[in-house]
Amino acid sequence: MPATLPQLTEQEAADHIAAASLQGASAGVVGLECEWFPVPRVPMDDVHAALAGVVRPGGSRITFEPGGQIELSSPPVVGVAAAAHALAADAATVSSALAPLGVSLLATGLHPTQVPTRVVHSPRYAAMEVYFDHDGRAGRTMMCGTAALQVNVDLGTDAEARRRWTLAHRLGPVLLASFANSPVADGRPTGWKSTRAATWMAIDRTRTAPPAGGLSGWVDYALDARVMFVRTVAGGQDFFEPVLRPMTFRAWVRDGHPLGWPTADDLDYHLTTLFPPIRPKGWLELRFIDALPSPWWEAAAAVAVTLLDDPVASDRAAAALDRITMPVTWGWRTAARCGLEDPELGTAAEACFEAAASRADPALAPLVVSYLDRYVSRRLCPADDVVPTPVGA
Repeated sequence: MPATLPQLTEQEAADHIAAASLQGASAGVVGLECEWFPVPRVPMDDVHAALAGVVRPGGSRITFEPGGQIELSSPPVVGVAAAAHALAADAATVSSALAPLGVSLLATGLHPTQVPTRVVHSPRYAAMEVYFDHDGRAGRTMMCGTAALQVNVDLGTDAEARRRWTLAHRLGPVLLASFANSPVADGRPTGWKSTRAATWMAIDRTRTAPPAGGLSGWVDYALDARVMFVRTVAGGQDFFEPVLRPMTFRAWVRDGHPLGWPTADDLDYHLTTLFPPIRPKGWLELRFIDALPSPWWEAAAAVAVTLLDDPVASDRAAAALDRITMPVTWGWRTAARCGLEDPELGTAAEACFEAAASRADPALAPLVVSYLDRYVSRRLCPADDVVPTPVGA
């Protein structure tokens, strides 16, 4: 919570960000997070009641996004196969628990017909909605109408961390294109393979654009991102004051705010409001993959982890990526709009998938091969299946 006097210098804030985000490890640990839309939409109280006390054998944590999206987060475990197995078991349990309500789970990057409406009420989400609404409708759509697969992998240490950060960002557009799965909004094709990614690109770029300057650029990125809100406490309750007049965290440290000066706790909370495609938190969060139906989310997780963790697959992927001539900053938008129809992305994706298929965990390698054959080798992605349909997880 803000203090009445200055608490941090810019250098202290920078050091704090580096300590919180950039000190990693190399243990082969993987965590997966999947989001789904419950369809048809039913009262959230009914969803909570149906899931209350449901035992999740894989130990995944269940949370709810602002539009009612159900998110399952696997525990961090060694190896992508173990993480996928845990999450798949828990997703099946959740799907079964919702079935008596007549509710299925829709896996798509953006709900194709539903009006984005916030149904989860909290002070944080209310303030976030006001903040984003100040700049247009895309923020509310992001909060309430999008869903993703998030793959969490080790950051690594020192030079390894810098290499993995760079490789992840070079891979990002290729994987986004390969797994794009949100071509419809308001019941109509949008012209984008990943309308979810397009939506993220339309909101506050100080917190959603990929950081520049390599891994070390993260510190400046965090300091120069706008402050979303200032948290205060009154009567034992948290209050969130949206900051609608642009103010970076660096400016808050330097100049203060009518509600006070930022503390280390405020800085930690600020970091939770930054949403680039890849976010360092002592590990790497790959946040750019559209939600996918089973078993394709498992294939996506296997490809991403294998290409980053297996040294042979990493080298082969890097060689394929060397042949892409477009700047990475253009690659994200091209991937979202064109998918694998872009010749460079399509060629790189095929080489990357072949590398992943040859080196993936044997439990998941057949899925990678199936995905390669069904989509990538034909320069297709799930968006080309045209209209997502409700499925059980």
